[in-house]
Amino acid sequence: MTGNVAVVGGGIAGLETAVRLKALGWNPIIIEKSSSLGGHVAEWNCLFPDLAPADKLVKELVDAADGIEIHTDTEIASIFYTRKSYSIVLSDGSRFMCDSLVLATGFSLFQAEKKEEYGYGIYDHVITNRDLELWFNTGSDERVPSDPKAIGFVHCVGSRDIKAGNTQCSKVCCITAIKQAIELKEKFPKAEIYCFYMDLRLFGRKYEDFYIRAQRDMGIHFIRGRVSEVSETIDGRVFVKAEDTLSGKPLRVSLDLLVLMAGIVCNRENTTLAESISVQTDEDGFFRSRDNITHITESDRPGVFFAGTCTGPKTIPETLAEARSAAISVDAYLKSLK
Repeated sequence: MTGNVAVVGGGIAGLETAVRLKALGWNPIIIEKSSSLGGHVAEWNCLFPDLAPADKLVKELVDAADGIEIHTDTEIASIFYTRKSYSIVLSDGSRFMCDSLVLATGFSLFQAEKKEEYGYGIYDHVITNRDLELWFNTGSDERVPSDPKAIGFVHCVGSRDIKAGNTQCSKVCCITAIKQAIELKEKFPKAEIYCFYMDLRLFGRKYEDFYIRAQRDMGIHFIRGRVSEVSETIDGRVFVKAEDTLSGKPLRVSLDLLVLMAGIVCNRENTTLAESISVQTDEDGFFRSRDNITHITESDRPGVFFAGTCTGPKTIPETLAEARSAAISVDAYLKSLK
């Protein structure tokens, strides 16, 4: 045995898994395709429902990973299974053997430009939830007006949508929209903010309180009904048509900014990686666990485990919990080989 464990992905799931494996006495090796660690969370401003700084969490995990071998800007070039070990060649030329793999490859966001009816990439003041988080961090995006009077959010863009090829709920879009709406209301107190939703799915601890705060205390408008049309007015504002299904009345509103809540989808690389190590993916493209109840971090392949959103949408607490569970499962597996 080498004691090596390849952790594919350097987001919060991969970092937490690697840190836990190191504490258990193994030698994790993180393989991250981008130039930095932290994944999507590293791009966020603050986290729901307590509005805690996202960079604090990422820094804690990166600091805890000090001393762990990390390869950034790197992907797996080839991988072979031989005699209960995996031979891995990386795109940076590194080669090593490992006894186990943890796939923590995360997720992608739905490409909002595919929903042409919402005008992303067409109209000047239509952005995505990711764009807004980057604006919170940098204050730099010419699409965001300096003093908006009206702002809208469209939920479920690319989620629960047969035409978009994704029937699943992204799980965190509703609460993310509420978080971002609150942040914008704090920055622009006089702005009217509208959230257009199919139904609100607020299952987590304090999530309902967060929603009540947004609606009752901050005056954010929640409109149950799909947006049917988005267009641009002659003065460059965004004109939205929708139906308020609770009142049964049509709604037309002009906005200075429209935010599309792009849903969570699988990483395109999942299929290639799955084929290279003989694990399966589900119809939605996420990795397939042994089951969705008691073995969510386990694959049908010896020594291959999953952590975080590579198996589907999850919150940050769920992602970290699964990372710890994956580390424990790897530990038990490696001890069984001795």
